[in-house]
Parts: sequence; structure tokens; C-alpha cells
Amino acid sequence: MAPTTAAVLEALKQVYDPEIPVDVVNLGLVYDVTIEDGVVRIKMTTTSPGCPVGDYLAQEVERILGKLDGVEQVRVEFVWDPPWSPELMSAHGRKSLGWG
Repeated sequence: MAPTTAAVLEALKQVYDPEIPVDVVNLGLVYDVTIEDGVVRIKMTTTSPGCPVGDYLAQEVERILGKLDGVEQVRVEFVWDPPWSPELMSAHGRKSLGWG
């Protein structure tokens, strides 16, 4: 049985941007999750198009989601529209950085 979107997002909270001490979900980097026939597709971004940790983040997403029951394949697609901005962060993410 494939995982739910909620389970995927919860698992992704284990993936941290190594430059910022906030996970990719609360940082607002995950734009879309699609689950179909054991394939989990993640549309996400980085804090900037030239961010040097994109490959690392994709590998971590694949590693973490690959552990979930029912996941046969993980595909990560980086998108730049809309561009990331601090406004995309959750309240938890902002609080973690001392921003409110």
C-alpha cells in the first residue's frame, strides 16, 4: 500500500538543508507531492537556483522516502517557479530560526 501525502511530508521533515537548521518541509522547499503506483514524485526548490546542496537534498529525499512501505521509486524534480522566499516558511520554521 502506498503512503499518504501526509506520511511523505512527515518523513521529509527528517531532511535538513545543511546550510540552514530547518527541515525542507518547514523551510517551504517542498511544493508538491504526487503518489501513484508506488512512485512518489516530489516537486521542490532550493533557497536559490545556484544552491550547492541541491544534489544532496535530492539524495536525502530519495533515501528517506525509499524507507517508507509501498514506495518503489522516488523522483525529485527541482522547480524555480515560484522562487523560494522566507514567506514560504512555516511558523515553526521561522520560530526555529528566531524569526518570530
